[in-house]
Amino acid sequence: MDLSIAGILALDGLTNGAVYALLALATVLVFAVTRVIFIPQGEFVAFGALTLALLQMGKVPGTVWFLLVLAFATAISDVWHGVRQQQPAARIARQAGRTLGWPVAVSLLALWLAPMKLPLLAQAALTLALVTPFGPLIYRLAYEKLADASVLVLLIVSVGVHFALVGLGLFFFGAEGFRNPSFWDQRFTLGPLALSGQTVIIFVASLVLIVALALFFERSLHGKALRATAVNRLGARLMGISTVGAGRLSFTMAAFIGALSGLLIGPTTTVFYDSGFLIGLKGFVAAVFAGLSSYPLALVGALGVGLLESFGSFWASAFKEVIVFGSILPVLLWRSLRDPHGEEH
Repeated sequence: MDLSIAGILALDGLTNGAVYALLALATVLVFAVTRVIFIPQGEFVAFGALTLALLQMGKVPGTVWFLLVLAFATAISDVWHGVRQQQPAARIARQAGRTLGWPVAVSLLALWLAPMKLPLLAQAALTLALVTPFGPLIYRLAYEKLADASVLVLLIVSVGVHFALVGLGLFFFGAEGFRNPSFWDQRFTLGPLALSGQTVIIFVASLVLIVALALFFERSLHGKALRATAVNRLGARLMGISTVGAGRLSFTMAAFIGALSGLLIGPTTTVFYDSGFLIGLKGFVAAVFAGLSSYPLALVGALGVGLLESFGSFWASAFKEVIVFGSILPVLLWRSLRDPHGEEH
């Protein structure tokens, strides 16, 4: 291996690592606020890429029907809960209306606009509007009633949600894979390195989102509420912070980050209905490097995972996944020896 090959591999690794960094940040965010190890994070990536691909073809994406199914299921759950709690009919109706409002509106908009083959950026915005509501709806259906359960119970639920989303993804999107067009076709040459416009967009979008998240947590009231919930759920609740609202917001942000990652990675690889699992799992490995608690370490871990995958594919392409996922073992062993925990009660 000479320096030019090493540079190409490093660039490829950093590009993938930038996407893994977004997924790692989302994983850390969800775990810190809700204690949920959110295995299905990668499904949002696949939904984002596949939704844009079908909009490119002028078809109504399966995301529309999937979103409506989740929204109506959540609304029915709200009505049932309100009836059991003997709430006033007007309050039950308002809650159901709030649940259905955005999903129905954006689904009708997608049904109208999909055949028009809008410009790529408009289709990307519509994709984000369709996929982002999946986060809070999934949280409300699967996790909200179990918010105080143990981490193990929440992990088991995450495994079930993952399998459900993969199966429903196959039903709504089909088994065919898609590769999206690049958002910028320009190419740049830096010595032996050839930098595509899409690579520049991945770096810029990742950097902008990371900075925006940092400002959000530092300056905004909602961001401070999420931080307080992450530090101490009971203390945050006693101070008047809605931990339920914090959970919904964290899942909303995770869905947005996942959908955006799908838009970024779609032009670089063919995405299938189940492709998100491996992509999300690499983000999870990066989050584990950070102990599921540190955003800066998650960023560093993600870049490390990207570089490890890139150089591993050069030296032993058949074992690159084994190399990436095997790297988590010494980290877990080190963390276990450094900070042993007792039984959770």
